[in-house]
Amino acid sequence: MLGKWLYKQLRDSRKETIKDVLDVFLKSSDFVIHPLKKETKTFNVGYFQTMIDSDRLNRDLLPYVTSAKEQNLKEILPNIPIQDKEIIDTAKDLKEKVLHGSIIIYEGNNPSKCAVIDAALDSNRAVAKPETEFSVAGPQESFIESIETNINLIRKRLPLPQLQINEFKLGKVTQTRVAVLYIDGLVDQDNLRTMEQRLKDIEFDQVIDSSSLAQMITDNSMSIFPQLINTERPERVAAVLAEGKVAFLADGSPEAILGPATLVEFFSSLEDYYLPWQIATSVRLLRFFAVMFSVLSTPIYVAVLTFHYELIPRDLLSTIIASRSNIPFPPILEAIFLELTIELLREAGARLPTKVGQTIGIVGGIVIGQASVEAGLTSNILLIIVALAALASFTTPVYQMGNTIRLIRFPFILTAAFLGGIGVAFCVLYTVVHLLNLTSLGRPYLEPLFPPRFRDWRDAFVRLPFNWMSSRPVYLRPNDKGRFNFSRAQKKKDIDE
Repeated sequence: MLGKWLYKQLRDSRKETIKDVLDVFLKSSDFVIHPLKKETKTFNVGYFQTMIDSDRLNRDLLPYVTSAKEQNLKEILPNIPIQDKEIIDTAKDLKEKVLHGSIIIYEGNNPSKCAVIDAALDSNRAVAKPETEFSVAGPQESFIESIETNINLIRKRLPLPQLQINEFKLGKVTQTRVAVLYIDGLVDQDNLRTMEQRLKDIEFDQVIDSSSLAQMITDNSMSIFPQLINTERPERVAAVLAEGKVAFLADGSPEAILGPATLVEFFSSLEDYYLPWQIATSVRLLRFFAVMFSVLSTPIYVAVLTFHYELIPRDLLSTIIASRSNIPFPPILEAIFLELTIELLREAGARLPTKVGQTIGIVGGIVIGQASVEAGLTSNILLIIVALAALASFTTPVYQMGNTIRLIRFPFILTAAFLGGIGVAFCVLYTVVHLLNLTSLGRPYLEPLFPPRFRDWRDAFVRLPFNWMSSRPVYLRPNDKGRFNFSRAQKKKDIDE
């Protein structure tokens, strides 16, 4: 039904007049028209009350229109002290302007043209601190829902004329503004064309957020792994644009989408570049270890207790026997129960108000965990392993990858219960093969591991000093590969007085 309605609107819009559009606007209770009588003519001022700034209307528009001696719209318009104003004569322009917060002035009841003056209500919130990508060091600014403000936050970090912005609208109903950002002279044209072509080919009635657009243009929409990076930090966008990547913003969304992306990038944080390279490398390696522990610890526990008793050390055997002596359930049911409990606590804590959510997470975890052990439903060893695995999954800097890690644990646990160590190994191999086949905007997802790009290893699993990273990433194929002269940066000059 919605498709038929859109088709009818598109067909009727070809023969619409300004009078037809005004008649449609008047059906809504928040659209008002005020007649302003002058000596020989009557001008009508129309607007949506919920879309315009009433102060600008009463201060910057009405006094100048009523006091003007001129009797023509073209002569009245220059006297109004508002910058964005023009005269239009098409129904399409009228709908676009008024629905984005413009005031119209026209003469008579069947106008062929009218003046539009921008007086949109500024309902945007102030720039705040990042919520999902918080860091102790570095800038403390994040994107908001206004695309103009978000572009400003990027432009002030990249004051380059080569920073290009291509803007277009997506969504048959929402007509959401989308802006693609890149640095001309750095970006690979194939990456840019791929991003723009996929965005422009989207045929969807509503586009609410940039994250939904990212799902629509990914190379493999059936994969659980995110193939484009979501970020709320302007400095991250500025940094990757300077490397030769492409980003896009959507109006109404506080996140930017970056591409092409690699798996390694989802485990690197901006804080890695604000700390000394030795500390940054240690923390990054800790993240990789935490991810492996989060995914494999519970499945290995289930596989060992179900099939591979001989792998348990003799000194640990008595402890495990004592902890499981009164447990009536097999390890798989224990693990699923605790994993689902952790996920329920996490979801409840995220949906409740901040202070209540923290209380639920801490108190609920302690109470449920202690009660389940004392009731003989789970063993205390598995409780510790599941809690550490859940804690390790929160170390990923990108929220989307954290969700992926928490979810892929369940197939590992199930195969470990039915096939033991062979099932865990099968899941690991399947995941590796799947990652080898993934691409991001047509670029390899596992770079620099496969295909091997040894030059990019300097900022992959480790973060070497800045003077070692003299070139941009190879897989991006930037037009300008060099960042600085390595030999000149290494020179130490003595000053002779």
